[in-house]
Amino acid sequence: MGVGVPSRGLQTLARLLLAAGIVYFLVGHSESVRENLSRRDSIAYWANARLLVNHQNAYDGYAVAELERSQGYNEDQPLIVRTPPWSLFMLLPLALFNAFWAWLSWIAVSVGALILTMRVCRRLYRDDRVPQSLFALIGYTFSPVAACLVAGQMGLVLLLGLVLFLWLEPKRPFLAGTALILPFAKPHLLALFWFALFLWILGGKRLAVAAGFITALAVAISSVIAFDPRIFEHYRQMLSESPMQYQFIPALSGVLRLLFFRRFFAMQFLPLGLGLIWGGWFYWRQRRTWDWRQDALPLIVVSVLVTPYAWLTDEVVLLPAILQAALWVYSARQNTRIGTWIIAAVFALLNALLLLILSFKIPFSTGIYFWSSSVWFALFFWARRYSKLLSAPPVSAGLVPVLPPTLRNKAKKKMHNGSATI
Repeated sequence: MGVGVPSRGLQTLARLLLAAGIVYFLVGHSESVRENLSRRDSIAYWANARLLVNHQNAYDGYAVAELERSQGYNEDQPLIVRTPPWSLFMLLPLALFNAFWAWLSWIAVSVGALILTMRVCRRLYRDDRVPQSLFALIGYTFSPVAACLVAGQMGLVLLLGLVLFLWLEPKRPFLAGTALILPFAKPHLLALFWFALFLWILGGKRLAVAAGFITALAVAISSVIAFDPRIFEHYRQMLSESPMQYQFIPALSGVLRLLFFRRFFAMQFLPLGLGLIWGGWFYWRQRRTWDWRQDALPLIVVSVLVTPYAWLTDEVVLLPAILQAALWVYSARQNTRIGTWIIAAVFALLNALLLLILSFKIPFSTGIYFWSSSVWFALFFWARRYSKLLSAPPVSAGLVPVLPPTLRNKAKKKMHNGSATI
């Protein structure tokens, strides 16, 4: 005990000194940081919030462009927030600051969301056989995490809402439902998850989850309608004028459309349609033993693979699945061969390659990132087979399979009556 207290005190002091150093660096280099603000998505969040609190159209491209260019943005097309109106409540506090401090505040929120997410995931998928340092290394070096922080995107906030749902659902279903308002900011990203949730609630499971979600959704919508009663009309107008259908999306669906159906925008939704069919089948097969903490992971992975609209930054929602996959492989290491470690090393190198590409500041809109979701899909379902090795009961010479309690009681009665045979 005498060693633990000073150790915790030193850790706290180290964190405070690190935070102070970061603040000192940002303030001392504020000019160079300001020059790069226009390249971050957080500037669109700030512009959106500024327009909304001033009772203006937050989806107005001309008004957004004027604010962004005042901060050094010089591209032809302005950065416009394309998420639905109910997502804007989380951006409103940014209107209290200028663009620089709004970015800094958003990064602080994102880092806090990441740290909290890692702690929750550690509780959700805890395995004492896995060193905590390895768990942290995998989580904090996951390339979409770095991409999300570099771009100033909202992915880490969405991720936090997702893991909070998984954590709270068994004992606090209402709060779990309210947490879902965060990932619902981008409903297309987790389409299979929402479909399974709908089927799950429709089957009479945890209606409190639905109540919590509806309550949070009503509050989120009310908070933005208070500033702009026509917010949904403005959103529909923005979508109708958006060049999205002519834009290349560096995702599997975007690549398939580019290669085979370039002129047919609707074909970009074909993978999603196939994914929904698979998702319905998966839920039906698992419905009697459904466990969100485990069964949500395949749905999330497939959702990101087939989504019609996503970037590398959005793939940060896969972090729980990647952590679980790594734990499966590491925990089953005594039953694996050298080939397993070679394959694991290949996945690690592909993640490192993405980090390297990010370091060269290659724009996310280029096609160089299109393969990332396929890598995470392959990694998860390859690692998932090792979960069966961990859950399978040991059967070998001299070991007797463990019977369920009901069968054990019946066997005892037969032994007591002298009717058991050997």
